[in-house]
Amino acid sequence: MKNVLVTGASRGIGKAISQLLLSNYNVYGTARNETLLKELNLSDYIVCDLSIEEDLKTLSRFIVDKNIDILVNNAGEYIYNKIEDYSYDKISEIFKINSIAPAFLISAVVPYMKANRWGRIINIGSISGVMGEACASMYSATKASLIGLTKAVALELAQDNITINTINPGWVETELGNSSVEDSEFSKDEIIECVPQRRFVEPSEIAEMIKYLISEQAKGVTGQSINLCAGLSVGF
Repeated sequence: MKNVLVTGASRGIGKAISQLLLSNYNVYGTARNETLLKELNLSDYIVCDLSIEEDLKTLSRFIVDKNIDILVNNAGEYIYNKIEDYSYDKISEIFKINSIAPAFLISAVVPYMKANRWGRIINIGSISGVMGEACASMYSATKASLIGLTKAVALELAQDNITINTINPGWVETELGNSSVEDSEFSKDEIIECVPQRRFVEPSEIAEMIKYLISEQAKGVTGQSINLCAGLSVGF
């Protein structure tokens, strides 16, 4: 079986991905909460804070040791702030988690994929990186960076039978999604009124999209930015 690493595996989207793939892959996970990771019955896990350089380097060694064939960069941080209210530390932290960590982990996993002539990389972006979101400018900026990263890396790896794609969820029915609602100026009902399908996306929908993108049936899909947002990117 092929080996998968899911970052942010302990809850929400990451948990749904891990649970779906467990029956057909060796699934490895990382997150900050060891108790939640233990509950997933993964092949193995590593506790890691992606904003800490030494933790990230430890995770890169874990990637090499486990011969990771499929990398899912799911972990992310959301901050709701007016642009003038961001401190340097807050800007630095969200870029470390949402932009730097995925890029660094890709650099760690690619040598094995190239040697094996096969690999799949999935980045979990956000519709906010496609459209922009007021009072979440740093979140939008970091998620937009994944789209550019995906396109460029896809070109580098196209002839090595390695694909890389970004999925951009809209509002998702997760703890993070609901806490984002609480941070915003709008109620959940008001937000749903702006979504064409009048609903939040389920984590299982994203997991199923990943299941397809890492399959052989999707070997021709690379460098793409896929909006899984219940129609939010289309307009309202």
